[in-house]
Amino acid sequence: MTSTADAERAALCDLLDDLGPDAPTLCEGWTTRDLATHLLVRDREPKAWAGIGVPRLARLADAAMAAHAGEPYGQIVATVRAGAPKWSPLGLPRAKDVVNLVEYVVHHEDVLRAQPGWRPRAVPRSLADGVWRMLRVAARAQLGRAPDGVVLRRAGTADTITAKKGEPAVTVTGDPVELALFVTGRQRAARVDLAGDDAAVARLRSTRLSM
Repeated sequence: MTSTADAERAALCDLLDDLGPDAPTLCEGWTTRDLATHLLVRDREPKAWAGIGVPRLARLADAAMAAHAGEPYGQIVATVRAGAPKWSPLGLPRAKDVVNLVEYVVHHEDVLRAQPGWRPRAVPRSLADGVWRMLRVAARAQLGRAPDGVVLRRAGTADTITAKKGEPAVTVTGDPVELALFVTGRQRAARVDLAGDDAAVARLRSTRLSM
């Protein structure tokens, strides 16, 4: 049975193949080739993992990406499509959705929303539900630097996640994919509503959040 994360990986790779290596993305300075190479390195280069997660060690990830610079784009995307190897924790069957789903969803939107005339895609309920579950962990990690309390609310429901405790609190309402974009630093691209104390809303909007 295909996991939700694997299905999203395949959909992202389809889009990368369709657009080719030189299309823009929402990741500053990255083309589709750069983003695909990042995903390959994330799957297969353990020495680069610290550089992906820790900004001051970014040189490790940059060096790993540079090592793949000469590879054909189609080969890079095909390697990403194949998934992480069995020895990688990112490829463990029981861990795939936990460690990969938000990554693939966000990068899928990074590519899609950077294209001229883009339109929102239809998000299956199973994908939206999976992202919402993962946000219970990811949001708390990502919003730790928020200056005030933050509550995420799933649009059309009463379901909430307290991403950061504190007063005043800002409530961010949107569909799960939009909330995932917001908490990973894509505030301008995310279609969400912010409610609460005006000053707190302004502080949250100006806070740099990143994945």
